[in-house]
Amino acid sequence: MKHYIILCLSVACFFTAAAQKEDSIKNSTLDEVSISTRRAEGVSRLGGAENGQNLGLAELCRAACCNLGESFVTNPSVDVNYNDAAVGARQIKLLGLSGQYVQMLCEMLPTSVGASLPYSLGYVPGSWMKSISVSKGAASVKNGPQSITGQINVEYLKPDDEEGVSVNLYGDSRLKGEVNATANKHFTERFSGNLMVHYEHDFGHHDDDGDLWHDSPTVRQLHLMSRWKYVGDRYIMHAGAGYLQEEREGGQMLTVTNPYRVLIDSRRAEGYMKHAFILDRDHNTNIALAANAFVYQLDGTFGPKDYAVDQRSFNSQLMLEHDFTEDHLLSTGLSLNGDRYDETLLSNDYSLLTEYTPGAYVQYTYTPSYKFTLMGGLRVDHSTLYDRSYVTPRMHVKWVTGDHLTLRASVGKGYRTPHAMAEQHYLLASGRTLTAPAVLPQEEAWNSGLSATLYLHLWEKSVQVNAEYYYTDFLHQAVVDYDSDPTKITIADLNGKSYSHTLQLDASCDITDELNILAAFRYNHVRCTYGGVLMEKPLQSRYKGLVTVGWKPMMGIWQLDVTLSLNGGGRMPTPYTLGDGSASWDKEFPAYPQLSAQLTREFRHFSVYIGGENLTGYRQPNPIINAATPWSADFEPTLVWGPVHGMMVYAGIRANL
Repeated sequence: MKHYIILCLSVACFFTAAAQKEDSIKNSTLDEVSISTRRAEGVSRLGGAENGQNLGLAELCRAACCNLGESFVTNPSVDVNYNDAAVGARQIKLLGLSGQYVQMLCEMLPTSVGASLPYSLGYVPGSWMKSISVSKGAASVKNGPQSITGQINVEYLKPDDEEGVSVNLYGDSRLKGEVNATANKHFTERFSGNLMVHYEHDFGHHDDDGDLWHDSPTVRQLHLMSRWKYVGDRYIMHAGAGYLQEEREGGQMLTVTNPYRVLIDSRRAEGYMKHAFILDRDHNTNIALAANAFVYQLDGTFGPKDYAVDQRSFNSQLMLEHDFTEDHLLSTGLSLNGDRYDETLLSNDYSLLTEYTPGAYVQYTYTPSYKFTLMGGLRVDHSTLYDRSYVTPRMHVKWVTGDHLTLRASVGKGYRTPHAMAEQHYLLASGRTLTAPAVLPQEEAWNSGLSATLYLHLWEKSVQVNAEYYYTDFLHQAVVDYDSDPTKITIADLNGKSYSHTLQLDASCDITDELNILAAFRYNHVRCTYGGVLMEKPLQSRYKGLVTVGWKPMMGIWQLDVTLSLNGGGRMPTPYTLGDGSASWDKEFPAYPQLSAQLTREFRHFSVYIGGENLTGYRQPNPIINAATPWSADFEPTLVWGPVHGMMVYAGIRANL
């Protein structure tokens, strides 16, 4: 009912604004504005009806940003956490929910799905990225029905950017080294290309807590990508291909007799193309074809358990856009996606699933003035795996009231096909029995949200205050259940309620032209049904506080960035009773702080940076439960809620040759 109320309010706002439409731009006088702060270059709010932010190069360079997973250190909305202490799997959390409900795109094409999901944050090198757009709530219907809590789109450096070679060298106190290079070449005025290279190698084997386990796996990764671009008078082409190979080695130290080993080998080959034909420039009429395909293969050993998966996926879209007038915009299109998963568990065929999903969408945007935007979309898709069609409605409204306040509202539905074992295979490291059916019902959820952004000018200082609330309600969900049986981890369809409430407040202020401060607080109320009982979701912090300070003196020659966060406590899965009558672990985990800082010195053609992460040195005590008996049913490395390694310092150089 809440979703329909918000939908009705959105429609009411539309008719109210349409009735009061006025051409206020022609009669207004704009005072001269000078923007000189670094944050204005690095972070900007999305200009349309969707609520979110765009993180530019200046923001990404505030931290080492070795990969996509480390790009959100200074962002109050997105959390990145380890899933376990044995495999090193990481995931994004947005609106209090796991990363599979965030649609991950690279240049508006799906990429991080299925078996690669636990490691995909490490598959996007930081030095390749030009910007990241984070949209909260159910996003546009253009890119499919999968976005439930939000959408994150990564834009890479473009082939037609300035010619030359860029190099980024990185090393840290944990003996990890990285080499990144990007080369751009303009062959003609219309045709350009680039080559991007990333190599990383962990040389260290660390056991800071002395439990004879790697604190995190060592990683060796090679990633290559070549991209091409042609710009004609009425035709634009993008195309590219890439290859990735990664080896992860973790588990017990080799000094242990009969060590429990975790070994994961991954290979990924991909290609994409985009073709756009401009039919009418006056009305922005164009037709475009975009497609990508990839093959992802993983071979994993988790102690006594072997798992392998061969995933083959493709996505294609045919799109038409037309502006009837400056007020009325229409976008429509057809899509065809396909996925094939061939899985093997314990040397036995586990599952072979193939799904094709044809779909169609239409999206209408009404913008009577800069003060009001309405974007409504509807798409229909059909799944051959489930032999059913489903409808995805979504609506976004933006209303600028006066000169200082911007209001946004959104409501929409989302669907996704869960692949329980492929997406959660890191749970095989647990000593418990993992039960995951080959086919689960399609996940289905409503998401609705409200946000308000207030722009103030106080004491000659620019202040921006943002408040937002989002509610996600699941009708079907693939639930990971630790609570019902202490000997099992069960993945099954939701049997009851599952929802999340997220409230966030943040404010940023330009203290001077050189100094900026951001403060934020977020509260998560996440509940799910486990074994017939509605409970707080385990391993989820109830709140997060964040303060970032950016100082850029001497006309930007120096830059100091400091981020302090406080992650709230939460619930642990239901403990069980040991033989001596004690509990296997505490019922709750505590709040913990994290501090990071980076100092950068800019030169004419290069910059040098030095920094540190987790400078408070806080570590989760005993992240691996029963580490001394990994071959037993009581062994549990997947209950990770905090940092698994201590303080780390790093240094690097960015150069443009």
